[in-house]
Amino acid sequence: MGLKDTKDGTSLPRPSGSFSKATPPTPEMDVVSSYYPKSTSDSFSDGEKVEKKPGGWRAVTFILGNETLERLGTIGLLSNFMVYLTRVFHLEQVDASNVINIWSGFTNLTPLVGAFISDAYVGRFKTIAFASFATLLGLVTLTLTASLPQLHPATCNSKDPVSCGGPNKLQFGILLLGLGFLSIGSGGIRPCSIPFGVDQFDQRTEEGIKGVASFFNWYYMTFTIVLLITQTVVVYIQDQVSWVIGFSVPTGLMACAVVMFFAGMKLYVYVKPEGSIFSGIAQVVVAARKKRKMKLPEEDDGTVTYYDPPVKESVLSKLHHSNQFRFLDKAAVIIEGDLTPEGVPANKWRLCSIQEVEEVKCLIRIVPVWSAGIISLAAMSQQGTFTVSQALKMDRHMGPNFEIPAGSLSVISLLTIGVFLPLYDRVLVPFLRRITGHKSGITLLQRIGTGIVFAILSMIVAGLVERKRRIRSINAGDPTGMTPMSVFWLSPQLILMGLCEAFNIIGQIEFFNSQFPEHMRSIANSLFSLSFAGSNYLSSLIVTTVHRFSGGHDRPDWLNKNLNAGKLDYFYYLIAVLGVFNLVYFWYCARGYRYKVGLQMGDFEDNKSFSDVEMSSKKQLK
Repeated sequence: MGLKDTKDGTSLPRPSGSFSKATPPTPEMDVVSSYYPKSTSDSFSDGEKVEKKPGGWRAVTFILGNETLERLGTIGLLSNFMVYLTRVFHLEQVDASNVINIWSGFTNLTPLVGAFISDAYVGRFKTIAFASFATLLGLVTLTLTASLPQLHPATCNSKDPVSCGGPNKLQFGILLLGLGFLSIGSGGIRPCSIPFGVDQFDQRTEEGIKGVASFFNWYYMTFTIVLLITQTVVVYIQDQVSWVIGFSVPTGLMACAVVMFFAGMKLYVYVKPEGSIFSGIAQVVVAARKKRKMKLPEEDDGTVTYYDPPVKESVLSKLHHSNQFRFLDKAAVIIEGDLTPEGVPANKWRLCSIQEVEEVKCLIRIVPVWSAGIISLAAMSQQGTFTVSQALKMDRHMGPNFEIPAGSLSVISLLTIGVFLPLYDRVLVPFLRRITGHKSGITLLQRIGTGIVFAILSMIVAGLVERKRRIRSINAGDPTGMTPMSVFWLSPQLILMGLCEAFNIIGQIEFFNSQFPEHMRSIANSLFSLSFAGSNYLSSLIVTTVHRFSGGHDRPDWLNKNLNAGKLDYFYYLIAVLGVFNLVYFWYCARGYRYKVGLQMGDFEDNKSFSDVEMSSKKQLK
């Protein structure tokens, strides 16, 4: 995909004000920079900016342990949830798919609220602590729906579970209550866990920056291990042993996660909330609107004075003034009455700094690229819904005595990622680097675009395999709809989806975290969760629309509960067609994207001006 970049040609003006290096800590302080002053016993409640405790890898060990056990709990309980809803709650596959998609969408919206509360009011530690208890309560509630006969429909011996009686209002309400608690927990844990781990390192030292990079590696490594364990061991227990035990194990692990999180309290660095970034965004928009009638010159000729003070100590990079979205520059133009005699804004809703304006520009630039990722993620969500329904009607035996749980098939995607990423890093990247001259072989946006292509291919292959499965099943004439066809026929689509994740998901994570200033990474993580929310709601909308309008005139709908009577392959082709339109939209957004330009602030070496111009396959450091 030939993607070109339009580099912002704005000259990099000399920033006003001085950027002094942080004062080195005195020997008796448990700190690594002035950003982490020594704490007093009451500083956490009395308003000091940061309460410093040892931090470092000793603290991160507890954070990673908590994260690992928490994910084992939540993912372990929900990885096989489609099967639980159809077999235990006797829901039709369309209804079960909508429950999962709508709940997942809501869950991925809550991190925006959690990020706001954490940044503006209570801080990351308290947010994670409260959210951990909410998650534990949700897991306990869902475990009770499996263990208490009164909280799930009566056992049905029919070979077709959807022909049995469904849940009553109380049973369905308790199920939704448990899912609601899990959503609250995710809203606090997801946006805060990574930033809280990063807080434990002093990023104004070279050692601290290396520690942050290592933390990300460990974080994603443990996440992959968790997925492998939950998709195999936990799913097998749920499918072959007992739903009660299969839910109790994740719940117990979550209880251990809560204990481990609080066990490290004396080691953590507690960064006090400085106010929500969302407020700063609103102030820029309001200030620009109040000065909307102001005329700005086409070029910066010095006739306009901008408010450009030194950045706060907590900000690690100074963003340069760009010519894009110039209507927002009006928010930083100084007019009479904007400044007090001390040189600070008299009203933050009328005057903002160049740094604050450029931060909003970063957000605006990213939104079109972000929106293009939603449809490819909608394709990924089918792994946990209709792919599982297909697997339930196929031969899942490996040998005479072992049957693969339908919910474990996504392990194929995970193994693909695990095998491909080292090859990509050690073989493909050096090869592409020699061709493109780019340090990463291809740019981040090209990597995301490649993932979108794999998502389209995965849906096309899924449609072809489903058509073959349906024909074989109809010819076999089994009254239960079972197909004399190995479940490993689903492997090609899952392998392609694994490649989609390796390119698209990892590319998006790196893109969001690199294109926002460091102190705005809570928004970056929230945007990533918001992508999944959009994909879940889009998937639910498509499923509902297809289910309602694809049938008629004595013809069953595409997503009929009887897979052999429906046309699931048409549904896959529909998502592939939407993916093609999405790819064109992404190409249009990516070709004009301008990367952020800024000045790196730090102690350990001289300040560096950097220009991230990924689309042109160049990165320049001055």
